Amino acid sequence: MNRRSTLLYVAGAASVALMLGGCAGAGTGAAGGANSEGGATGAPAGYPVTLENCGTTVSVAAAPKRIVTIKSSTTELLLALGLGDRIVGSAFLDGPLPASLAPAGKGLNVVSDFVPGQEAVLALTPDFVYGGWESNFTADGVGERGQLEGLGIGSYVSPAACKATGYMPDPLTFDSVFAEIAEAGAIFGRADAADKLVSTQEKALAALAPADAKTTALWYSSGTDSPYVGAGIGSPAMIMKAAGLTNVFADVHDTWTSVGWESVIAANPGVIVLVDATWNTAASKIATLESNPATQGLAAVKDKRYIVLPFAATEAGIRNVEAAGSAIDQLAALDKQKSK
Repeated sequence: MNRRSTLLYVAGAASVALMLGGCAGAGTGAAGGANSEGGATGAPAGYPVTLENCGTTVSVAAAPKRIVTIKSSTTELLLALGLGDRIVGSAFLDGPLPASLAPAGKGLNVVSDFVPGQEAVLALTPDFVYGGWESNFTADGVGERGQLEGLGIGSYVSPAACKATGYMPDPLTFDSVFAEIAEAGAIFGRADAADKLVSTQEKALAALAPADAKTTALWYSSGTDSPYVGAGIGSPAMIMKAAGLTNVFADVHDTWTSVGWESVIAANPGVIVLVDATWNTAASKIATLESNPATQGLAAVKDKRYIVLPFAATEAGIRNVEAAGSAIDQLAALDKQKSK
């Protein structure tokens, strides 16, 4: 798959600037950032860029300079591309930054623990909003995408989060994740950095040694009365497959899904993958499993066969390969302990 195949480069910078209504600093003279000067049209090198994103046409005449990021996945990608100085505000982080990105994110302006309201976002005077979920862009959230465009603010949603038919990855693959990195590189003027990041990720993915045993696994994201679990076509399924785990809910055609505890008991998973978020910790899920009469008898619970992954590494993003590798290592440690 060509990771830039979704990008459509257009020649009319003037028409794009009209479409944007000033988005991404068009006409400021500084919007080219690190790009070299453009040709006769005056557009910075590599621009304009136009692409389809979750059913919305995104057109950028020059690299955005004041970006708001929502969710850890978007924030971490921009930091990895060297764009920390352009993030004027970030929100809805699911946990601390990984050590590799902590220095770049040291001065991060976190404006909300959840989705910020439009007023708070507009106060930051952004020219672009990069959201991890489509639901970030609502009247109750940062504002609808068309409304933001009318204010001269561009937007982009992680393609892995697209839900409409024809836009939702089915299933999500690492190629899909790498394609988002390439698109972000094109939008934000870091195409070369994006290519290097993808190359590094591809090598790390190829170096993984998935578990040989067909260990069955439950991906437990949240919920107590009805657990919210990883289904068959999203990032949980992708990560488990890369780790060599067999997803007990692989036949559910969705990214995540709610199930009954009776279904979990019937599946009797060999291990349980616990997602650790600041707002829903792995420890709280362990407490639920070990206190619930319906689940405390499961072998995986009695033997404490838990694999813990940080939430921020489990949504489609630059830490998915790392998450798969961690799952492999943790499973090996559990198996070694069991064999003693």
